[in-house]
Order: sequence, then C-alpha cells, then structure tokens
Amino acid sequence: MSGRDRISASVAVTDGQAVCTACGQVLGSATEPWKAHAHRREIPLAQAGGPAYDTGHEGVVLRHFYCPGCAALLDTETAMAGDPVLDDILAPRA
Repeated sequence: MSGRDRISASVAVTDGQAVCTACGQVLGSATEPWKAHAHRREIPLAQAGGPAYDTGHEGVVLRHFYCPGCAALLDTETAMAGDPVLDDILAPRA
C-alpha cells in the first residue's frame, strides 16, 4: 500500500502502517488489528453518560481506544464484558 488511506476518522494508513491522524504514532501494520497497540479504557455502559445509556443489561461496556503517543481518542465500541475487541483493518486492494 502506498499513499494514505483511512481506516477511520482517527486512524490512517501510511506506507502500510496504521497511524494516528493526530500525531502520526504508528499503531502497527495496516493489515493487522491496530487496537492491540492502543491504550484501552473500559467502563460499564451505565456509567458512560447517565440514564440514557443504562440499558439494564449488566456486563455491557463502553471501550475507549487512545493513541499511546498523544492520547487522542481513536475509537469507541460497545460490547459485552469479556467479548473480543472488534478489529478494524484495511484489507489489501485486489
């Protein structure tokens, strides 16, 4: 891969590497899960933003993924506690 593609609004691909768009911190290969290289914070969804986020289901969490270089918020996801991370990768072009 050459040039610059986007995995998301906060993660881009430069020279085959996933990078933070805020500071350029390398987050690993673009074809591998980048979230393993980010800092992760996980909180119960009920504590995320008041009553509107209280689903009544215990074990639902909000995950935040931060750049290890500049602490920019790179992504969030909602999941059941203990479930695997939802991986974002850029598939090679055909």
